[in-house]
Amino acid sequence: MSTMRFDAVLLSRDAEGLFWMARYLERVENLARLIDVTQSFESPGFETDAWFGLIRINADEKNFAARGFSPDAAHVKRFYLLDRGNPTSVPGNLEDARTNARTLRPLMSTEMWRQINMFHRFVGQITPEDLEGDALSRLCTRLKDGVQAHTGITEGTLYRDQGWYFYELGRLLERADQTTRMLDIKYTAILPQGREEKRVAELTQWNAILRAAAGYHAFKRRSRASFSAEDVVHFLLRDPSSPRSALLCVRRAESHLDDLRRIYGLTAAGEAIELAEYLRELLLEKPIGHILATGLHEYLDMVQIHIQALAGAIGRAFFRDWQPASPAPVAAQSQTQGPAEALA
Repeated sequence: MSTMRFDAVLLSRDAEGLFWMARYLERVENLARLIDVTQSFESPGFETDAWFGLIRINADEKNFAARGFSPDAAHVKRFYLLDRGNPTSVPGNLEDARTNARTLRPLMSTEMWRQINMFHRFVGQITPEDLEGDALSRLCTRLKDGVQAHTGITEGTLYRDQGWYFYELGRLLERADQTTRMLDIKYTAILPQGREEKRVAELTQWNAILRAAAGYHAFKRRSRASFSAEDVVHFLLRDPSSPRSALLCVRRAESHLDDLRRIYGLTAAGEAIELAEYLRELLLEKPIGHILATGLHEYLDMVQIHIQALAGAIGRAFFRDWQPASPAPVAAQSQTQGPAEALA
């Protein structure tokens, strides 16, 4: 049986800073993945539809219009890759991550701090020329590599106390949410209209979805040569070993919350643990075939609402002035960090 640990007290603001730093960086990587795969889905004459789908899945319609952009490919790229005033952009998310990192300097390794500063400098040097053609794909690769470098350095250097658990919780919840968003927008975009369309979609665009979720090779190892939409959806939502599957992320979050309660005596984790258990059951209770037949989009909306509720339970339990999001399904992406100055 584990013995309760009595490490130095973790400030509420530091727990929240670690949680949100991880979420903001995960958003940068996932934005890069979505942008890369959106470029892959472009069809002559339908570029606007493909790119504005990215605005819809991030619930950014109002923000996009308010900032004076029009719904075309060039403006969507600028909105997410150049617009520093847009809090959901790559520069906006990385700025927020670095702001949190600055307040967490005593808890972070020198390597973590150095890497996030170098990454921040790189993102600040993105130019309009980087958004065109093959240059955009190279830029997305560098953005993904930057976040993965941060994740690797954090894995190897961040001290495993309460703070590490809050960092992991932020990363896991954001990843689960983003996996459902990627699946939702791309599934909706390629709903087959007939046998031939279905065949083409399964052979090409489902492969692109798997690549966007960093799961192409793992999926090929475990699936049939002639795979179906049901196979891909099952892999992204329920595979117990894929690091981006919603189920694996939720299970790990549940385990971390249980450790915070059991090892550190943080009994306030009870509500969040119950919500994580419910979310895990929601991900497993119905056959994928039934979900596809009755409406994948509606099901993913429900999953996103419960991920949002789980994040809210963590915020209410451990952070000060948690900013609740609207109950609308698309509001999960709009959760942002509020001020937090109290002791945990």
